[in-house]
Amino acid sequence: MLNLIKQLFGMGPKVDYAELVKQGAIILDVRTKGEYTGGHIKGSLNIPLDALSGNLNKFKDKNKAIITCCASGGRSGVAKNILKSNGYTEVHNGGSWMSLRNKI
Repeated sequence: MLNLIKQLFGMGPKVDYAELVKQGAIILDVRTKGEYTGGHIKGSLNIPLDALSGNLNKFKDKNKAIITCCASGGRSGVAKNILKSNGYTEVHNGGSWMSLRNKI
């Protein structure tokens, strides 16, 4: 149970986010449009969590790395689970966008 909670909030094994981005990973920000407009990681893609399931066609390659982020890590954890359950193989919860920005 503790491991599940850690994974949900991006506290699983250490991930080199900078390397993933260097190799072409997609940064997916699942906050609302208003939150995203208030500040975001340059080059990130904004698809609010409630619209994610209807926009999976934007991610053609199910093996391409995707890093999810939001305000705190909760919504990005849910987004990771949605992507994984739809066959995307390399999905990482980057947690809060501000924290992720400092890691890349």
